[in-house]
Amino acid sequence: MGIAKRVMPSLSEALPALLGLISLLAALGPASARADEFSEPRRRMVEAQIRARDVRSPLVLSAMEKVPRHLFVPETFRPQAYDDYPLPIGENQTISQPYIVALMTSLLELKGGEKVLEIGTGSGYQAAVLAQIAGEVYSMEILGTLAERARTTLGELGYTNVRVRQGDGYSGWPEEAPFDAIMVTAAPTKVPQPLLDQLKVGGRLVIPVGRYFQDLLVFTRTADGFEKRNVIPVRFVPMTGEVQKSGPGF
Repeated sequence: MGIAKRVMPSLSEALPALLGLISLLAALGPASARADEFSEPRRRMVEAQIRARDVRSPLVLSAMEKVPRHLFVPETFRPQAYDDYPLPIGENQTISQPYIVALMTSLLELKGGEKVLEIGTGSGYQAAVLAQIAGEVYSMEILGTLAERARTTLGELGYTNVRVRQGDGYSGWPEEAPFDAIMVTAAPTKVPQPLLDQLKVGGRLVIPVGRYFQDLLVFTRTADGFEKRNVIPVRFVPMTGEVQKSGPGF
């Protein structure tokens, strides 16, 4: 009776499989390492910059801890992604300071499942935070390069409940109105009337308003009109487009 012998593959036969394994490890390793690397800075950001400044909504805190902010900034700035200041994202635009993102989100008073309009997609980070809470997010960006980049990033991260449109946000997104909440992430000198018109009764518009000196305002739609609240002084890039030609407003 013969004895079976184990036949070892030659180096040339084993090499393709070995190279495939190396490629797989290279693809998986850095991603998981990056996730581990930034999870602790993200947790510290939430505790020190957001909760400590009295943003208490569990939905907002959870969203801020989940969204990988470092993937929404240029690679050069990723080590600073969770620090307490805005960062450049190209086209003379910035990603807002984490606290401001959390504050503005909390001012919308979302409960979960709402239909939200965002004006000023930028990097897509604020849209991602909103998408963790809202049912649907409609986001408009006037700069085509940023709109396409944000759409790609959000898609790669699996945010299927965000739609990004390139265009002037002054007129809002009328075919999808009314909205439960609207957020504007660039500062007009006056509030665009179309955005107020597209709010549901009970809905909130959070918007920075002013030229050099700006205030973060909240408008709540009532059955009789709008209630206005001034929150804090802020500094945002100016809103461009049709709003610069519009007439008097709030």
